[in-house]
Amino acid sequence: MEDLPENLDQESVFQGIREFGISTTSASYAPLGFGDYHWHITGDDGQRWFATVSDLEHKEHCGHGAPAALRGLRRAMDTAVHLREQGGLPFVVAPRTTSDGASLVPLDSRYALTVFPHVSARPGEFGQKLTDRERDQVLVLLAELHGQAPPKCTPTTDMVPTGLDGVHTALAEPSGTWTGGPFSEPARELLAEHEATLRGRMAEFGELVARVRGRGAPLVVTHGEPHPGNLILGEDGYVLVDWDTVGLAIPERDLSLISDDPAALARYTELTGHTPDPAALALYRLRWSLLDVAEFVEWFRGEHQRTSDTEAAWQSFAETLDHLNSEVPS
Repeated sequence: MEDLPENLDQESVFQGIREFGISTTSASYAPLGFGDYHWHITGDDGQRWFATVSDLEHKEHCGHGAPAALRGLRRAMDTAVHLREQGGLPFVVAPRTTSDGASLVPLDSRYALTVFPHVSARPGEFGQKLTDRERDQVLVLLAELHGQAPPKCTPTTDMVPTGLDGVHTALAEPSGTWTGGPFSEPARELLAEHEATLRGRMAEFGELVARVRGRGAPLVVTHGEPHPGNLILGEDGYVLVDWDTVGLAIPERDLSLISDDPAALARYTELTGHTPDPAALALYRLRWSLLDVAEFVEWFRGEHQRTSDTEAAWQSFAETLDHLNSEVPS
């Protein structure tokens, strides 16, 4: 995020970092990504860290509402710690734990802090196209991850996200105005403009869910967002960051972000014996876009100001709706 967390004193962040046994000698805010807030930290021993503050009011994939989101985020971080320490997966960039074994520290009722070791390499970018060799390297990691026995703490990821209820509600409302902030009414108008497309794509999504659920595929531990933006290529190969979306799901939840073509996922099939289901790949690619719409609708219906982050969100909202329209089946 470009902007600092709303109504959060940075000193509380540094106090939280001390709970992880880190005495900070330097800290700089890192305006990276979208959704969380980050700092580059250097400890008094010279070791570098990456601190992340999560806004629990906007962690739909961790649970609906801040208390549920805190529980979900803690289970996700605990899973990452288990995968690295007990599962022996070196590509899992897991959080540091406190002296009593906690993988996160709540800062208040809205925000929670996690601290990760700094990875000295440049990450990829969301939307970046992987070469065939790079793609197969990532598929090897996913095959290892999916082959792990699920830790007891791992949350289950719903195939149908609860956030879609908000989109259905918004589309069903009688015409009126949204008054939460500067993007509220433009967002309502844009949603109305794409109403037919959205209803059609959500109906398509429902059909895919029914088809895929009926096949009863087994659940595995999935990362949730193994796209290039969460991949860092170091001397020993790729590592995966951003484990807050980890959850039990069918393998296609991860594979859909690598390719929608089962033939391009042949390396995964060689390693696991599982041939990706085209319908499940399509389901999760569509789910990604619909969940983005749901998050933007919730954001713009609520109270907000014009900031660099809301301006970026507005652009992404429009692009997502255009993308859904461009991919309407003929």
